[in-house]
Amino acid sequence: MATEGARALLEGAGRLTLQTGNLLNWGCLRKKCPATPGEEVRDCIQKTLTEWSSKIGQDQNQETLEVLECTVAQAIEKINPEERDELKVSAKLFIVGSNSSSIRDAVDLACSALGVAQLDSVIIVPPPVEDGTNLSLEYLQPYWKELENLVQNKKIVAIGTSDLDKTLLEQLYLWAQVKPSSNQVNLASCCVMPPDLTAFAKECDIQLLTHNDPKELLCEASFQEVLQESIQNVKANKWIPLWLLRYSVIVKSRGIIKSKGYIVQAKRNAS
Repeated sequence: MATEGARALLEGAGRLTLQTGNLLNWGCLRKKCPATPGEEVRDCIQKTLTEWSSKIGQDQNQETLEVLECTVAQAIEKINPEERDELKVSAKLFIVGSNSSSIRDAVDLACSALGVAQLDSVIIVPPPVEDGTNLSLEYLQPYWKELENLVQNKKIVAIGTSDLDKTLLEQLYLWAQVKPSSNQVNLASCCVMPPDLTAFAKECDIQLLTHNDPKELLCEASFQEVLQESIQNVKANKWIPLWLLRYSVIVKSRGIIKSKGYIVQAKRNAS
C-alpha cells in the first residue's frame, strides 16, 4: 500500500524521474505478456510506483527534493564495461509534453542508468501533431538538430525516425547534417512496405524497421490515471509527463535481449 510519505514527497517535488530498471529481472512481468506496448508501459509505471512508495517512510519531516527519483533498486542493472563492445544499446524516445531540449536529459539519464558513455542508436518520436495538421520537416527540425548535437558530442552513434513516409524522409535526409540511419514503419497501418519508401531507403542506405507502438505510447491522461491508482489521494492532475524512453540491450553475436526498461520524466504544475 502506498504511504503518506510518498505522497508528501510527490507534493514537494517539481520533477519526477521514474526508472523501471531491467524488466527481465521482474519475475512478475515475465509471467505476464501484456497485449499491447501501451499496457506494458502502464503496468511497469504502476509496479515501479507501488514498489517505490511502499519503501518510503511515514516521516512527514523527511527532506523534500526538487527532482524525485523513483526506482526499483533490485531491478537496476548497469552494463559491465568489459562486455560493452559485445552489446548494442538502442533506445526509442517518445516526446510527450515538452520541447526538444529535453532530448539531452533523456539520453544522459539513459546513459547513467546503464553505466555507458554513449547509446548506439536512438529513434525519435516527436509529440503528436494537432488533429488536421500534417507532420512537416519544420516540425521535425528542432528535434533532429538536438539529436545531431548529441551525435557530434559522441553521446549517440546513430539516429533514426519513426513513421515517416517517403516524401518526408527524403526532405529530412536532404536537409540533415547527420542523416537518418533508420526509419520505423508501423505494420498496423501498412501490411506491406510502400515501394517508393523501400526504393528510397535502399538508395540512401536507410534501414527500414517495423514496430507496433501506438502514436501516443503514454499520454497525459494515462499517466495521471496510473499515478492516481498507484499512490492514493495524490494530486495526479498536477503531473504532466515530459518524455518516455524505452531502451534495450542486445547481445550482438546472438541477437538476444539482455536488458530492457523504461525511463519516464514528468513535471508538476505549481498552479
